[in-house]
Amino acid sequence: MTHYQKLLRISTTGKSFQNITSKVAAIVGESGVKTGLCTLFLRHTSASLIIQENADPDVLIDLANFMAKLVPEGNYYIHDAEGADDMPGHIRTVLTHTSENIPINNGHLVLGTWQGIYIWEHRQHNHTRELVVHIWG
Repeated sequence: MTHYQKLLRISTTGKSFQNITSKVAAIVGESGVKTGLCTLFLRHTSASLIIQENADPDVLIDLANFMAKLVPEGNYYIHDAEGADDMPGHIRTVLTHTSENIPINNGHLVLGTWQGIYIWEHRQHNHTRELVVHIWG
């Protein structure tokens, strides 16, 4: 069994979606694993890791608009140590994911035709997010 692990640092630009599919696919290629599993773990509590539509950008806009209505920012929360967007960011992360598992076949991620891997930044300011990519097979 081969294990390969790499830490990616991804710069986000405030509330946004960062498509990291090609970065993760490159690491899978580096690993040399032909059949196995790619585990992704985002080391943060106010950003998410999602697999979502990668063809029509309107999907991401609709997701962001829906989440803003579902978890509004404002004076609704006790925890505001880092600003009014801090607690809503934590709630949004709880409702989504900080990890994903994607099969590897023939040295490639087994994603659907329209699927991409994104870091979803829930905070208003730029951040550097750390993603652990662990491959085994």
